[in-house]
Amino acid sequence: MQIGPYWLKSQVIAAPMAGVSDRPFRQLCKAMGAGMAVSEMLTSNSRLLGSAKSRLRADHEGEEPPIAVQIVGADPARLAAAARYNVDAGAQIIDINMGCPTRKVCRGGAGSALLRDEGRVARIVEAVVAAVPVPVTLKIRTGWDRSRRNALTVARIAEAGGIQALTIHGRTRACMFDREAEYNTIAEVKHATRIPVVANGDIDTPEKARAVLETTGADGVMLGRAALGRPWLFREIVHFLETGRRLPPPDAAELRRILLAHLDDLYAFYGEPTGTSTARKHIGWYLKGLPGSPAFLQRVLQLATAAEQRAAVDRFLTEGERFLRSANGSELAA
Repeated sequence: MQIGPYWLKSQVIAAPMAGVSDRPFRQLCKAMGAGMAVSEMLTSNSRLLGSAKSRLRADHEGEEPPIAVQIVGADPARLAAAARYNVDAGAQIIDINMGCPTRKVCRGGAGSALLRDEGRVARIVEAVVAAVPVPVTLKIRTGWDRSRRNALTVARIAEAGGIQALTIHGRTRACMFDREAEYNTIAEVKHATRIPVVANGDIDTPEKARAVLETTGADGVMLGRAALGRPWLFREIVHFLETGRRLPPPDAAELRRILLAHLDDLYAFYGEPTGTSTARKHIGWYLKGLPGSPAFLQRVLQLATAAEQRAAVDRFLTEGERFLRSANGSELAA
């Protein structure tokens, strides 16, 4: 799959997820086979661009290219300025967020709320594409609600305005994350446009990824929530698409290695105490469903330092390694 001058090493992409898609997570996804990992959305509010949080989100040091940064907002000029700011900071692809369904984002007229104003969509696309010398991509939903599905119209606007790839989450804004994803709309857009189309929504197994690609004709798939605590899902899908065979899930030793390395990256990236607090949710995702994890996770919440937290996770996985080996085909594959 190609976006502008960039050939992606695979057609499986890591979604931009607020509070998740930081540099440590993006680097892990790429190491696990993702062809691209898009940053969590960065505001177009000029007053916040220089904040500590925004600087962390715009940190791409040592990250494998292409560096893709998502921007969010409702004003064409501000989005254009945000695009330039991020390109100056190292972004090689700019992605415009017109898919976020959260109330906070939509209340400001941004995210999927933009799908209600096709004229504004066109103005934003035109302004951002003209502002930067790098490829601009777009992420949308199928529409605002089930009575106003306009993904095809928005896709045509995007293509005409110079957007070089389009990701479609197969739900309306009103659906949030409920209902099954509607892949027929994605297929309709792919059939009617010439730019790369990426399918997003409910892709949680290698078999599902292949089925979605076959159903929609999409050029790639994007994984979001399914990869939380399961970053190896990227390599499993890539392998399955290439060979038709399933890779085994990680054994207990590899799970321990992946999780501890991820924790070390979080501690180094954020420092104390943010690294420790950020790590808690990842630990919960990795260990969900494993024997003894509910009680253990309650204890982890009480640990104040990175050293204590890491040692506790290491001890939990080491002590449970024998059981994890025997349960490898059930808990880790769930």
